[in-house]
Amino acid sequence: QNCKNHIVVNEVNFVKKCISTENSQDDLWGKLICTNFKVSFIPQDKTQLSHLLLGEHDIPLTCLEQVLTVNDTKGKKKVLGSNQKLKFNPTELLLYCKDLRVIRFCFVEAGPESAKKVCLAIAHYSHPADLQLLFGFEYQGRRYHESKGTQVNGSTTRGGLHTPLFDRPSDWDREIKRTGASEWRVCSINENYVISPSLPEYIVVPVSLADQDLKQYSAFFTDNRIPLWCWNHPNGSALVRMASITDPLQQRKMDGRIFTGIKKSHPQQSEVFQIDLDKCLPNIQEIQSAFVKIRQICVLDPFEESEERWLSTIENSRWLEYVRAFLRNSAEIVFHMDGRNVSVVLQEEEDRDLSCVVSSLVQLMLDPHYRSLIGFQSLVQKEWVMAGHRFLDRCNHLKKNDNKESPLFMLFLDCVWQMMNQYPAAFEFTETYLTVLSDSMWIPLFSTFLFSSPKQRTQYLTDFAKSKAIPQGEDQSVYFPPVWEWSQQFSHKDQTLFNNPMYVGKGAACVQNGEVKSFTRTKKTYSSNARGALPSVRNGLKGIEDTLTRRGSIMSELRSEFSPVKEESPTERYLRDWFSQPADQQGVLIPLLLPSHVALWKLFFLRWVPEACISKGGSITSYHKLSQLVDEIEFLKSQLRQYTGPSPGSTPLPSPRGPPSGQGRMYFKASSPDDPPTPPDFLTSSFPFTPVGNLCRRSVYGTPISKFLNGARIWLSTETLANDTI
Repeated sequence: QNCKNHIVVNEVNFVKKCISTENSQDDLWGKLICTNFKVSFIPQDKTQLSHLLLGEHDIPLTCLEQVLTVNDTKGKKKVLGSNQKLKFNPTELLLYCKDLRVIRFCFVEAGPESAKKVCLAIAHYSHPADLQLLFGFEYQGRRYHESKGTQVNGSTTRGGLHTPLFDRPSDWDREIKRTGASEWRVCSINENYVISPSLPEYIVVPVSLADQDLKQYSAFFTDNRIPLWCWNHPNGSALVRMASITDPLQQRKMDGRIFTGIKKSHPQQSEVFQIDLDKCLPNIQEIQSAFVKIRQICVLDPFEESEERWLSTIENSRWLEYVRAFLRNSAEIVFHMDGRNVSVVLQEEEDRDLSCVVSSLVQLMLDPHYRSLIGFQSLVQKEWVMAGHRFLDRCNHLKKNDNKESPLFMLFLDCVWQMMNQYPAAFEFTETYLTVLSDSMWIPLFSTFLFSSPKQRTQYLTDFAKSKAIPQGEDQSVYFPPVWEWSQQFSHKDQTLFNNPMYVGKGAACVQNGEVKSFTRTKKTYSSNARGALPSVRNGLKGIEDTLTRRGSIMSELRSEFSPVKEESPTERYLRDWFSQPADQQGVLIPLLLPSHVALWKLFFLRWVPEACISKGGSITSYHKLSQLVDEIEFLKSQLRQYTGPSPGSTPLPSPRGPPSGQGRMYFKASSPDDPPTPPDFLTSSFPFTPVGNLCRRSVYGTPISKFLNGARIWLSTETLANDTI
């Protein structure tokens, strides 16, 4: 399970990994190692998602948020940065991680000098002076040359990729054809990044705008970012994102020319609707502040004495409020494109943060292709990686720009989870996949999350190829692959945890009262104010009666929000009509937007909290049963095919990662009559992650959250640290 090629920098024996603050019976003894890639703890007694590069107790150095040393006998503590001195011998080390883990090591039995050296090494190597010092550059260079020896005649595919990277015209051409954007074309004026360093080399522009004009217009936009096409609706309306115009005197002229080009691309020459995201959404500092607060509440703070108090502190962090704001804003844009049939331009000052979230959510709501696994990965590649989201700064990989750090991508994944939570059959992938994707941001071995622009990525990888004697012209995705090559992290078996057993693929019919019905929605025009009565909400959501027990209060909330008495806006009318019909899992999908519908993503926020871990409980129990049923159905289908041959027009179920034959799509196989009726012991609400080894506040394991909220304590909080460092 260890990643080869990494170098041990320092190590110390007889270290205790402290699990509980109340007693030491759960503590682990072993060796603490710092390498140039990760912090490893190797227990003396070796004790679920098996990672190919990281052991159960490993933390990549990039994942460390704060390294805190403590000497409890002298009452001293110090947060360590790079090249710092430590004037006392630490008795404890606390590691605060970006994936929300808190790890505590005790050096009572360890040599004091060795303990000090390993703490300083961890602090130093987790603050790299330059991007090229991140372990990925060493690792991928060696991996490339080792893999070359195993290839036939030195040939290779694009790293076995199915996910388009949008680094070549053909990927954009396919997307234009797929969305029917006949009045848009691929433009190459930014080849070699001569126009804008933060745009991709190839962008999609209206057919009516000439290259020469676009070059001229680019000078008026922030960072020379000419408007960027995202997607086309079947009705002809387009989604476009745009940076601010730097010269106010040119504003009207530029808007006129650009909007005319977008208008001409529409079959009805419809008007263009422009929305300024900076004015209607929280900024990156507010998002960062909310995330810090919710992380503090879920991971560090003492639990409140009642569940209601705890939930109100979660609400006061404003994180869920911001998640809801982005979903609501995106739903309004869906109304303009789908309901009003007009093109929409998303404007943001730099077009590299809020617009990444909104453009992705709008496309996820409108286009079922992006709800498949490969489609979702192509969406992230197109709207985040190639559109120039500053991953290097927003993730703060070099720990130099705290003021630029902001979890925009994490916020997006939470918004996606909210939609999955409401429409569990509409997405091909699972919440495990989303969580693993968020964790991959902190593993510096993939090109996806390391850079702040396509140009920066190209420059660094070109220099990297020269330094590692990689032949000129070799595909960058081969020698420094994106995160989408999941086989670098997980076995084929573990990748099946990404597959949703409930996924309703294309061409699925709706069965109501035993009859097969196709989905048809009445098209209406939403342009003027109107009044209407409240229809029943029956849009195929996940057991809305089960999950929202206080149904009466929910309906009264809906009435107060969409009251028939008050004047109703066209957006409200569109949403009311949409929710009055059954949801087509392969059509437009809009989440319920009341505060009571937005939930805490427990698998992400509480997976490392031992007290919140419910043994044989949580959503994994239904996932386990559903997977077994799907596996049994697939087995019976294959048996049937052996007797009758394939039925005409039948298509095999999608398997984008191509597991080996006999592997099957599901992680859990069909049960036999001998299997016990209860879920296996290893299934917990944190599955496939394990909170064992993470710091806990009480020694109570496997208790539902409402049972232990009374009186739990945390021994140390980061707020007290900030004022008390030396």
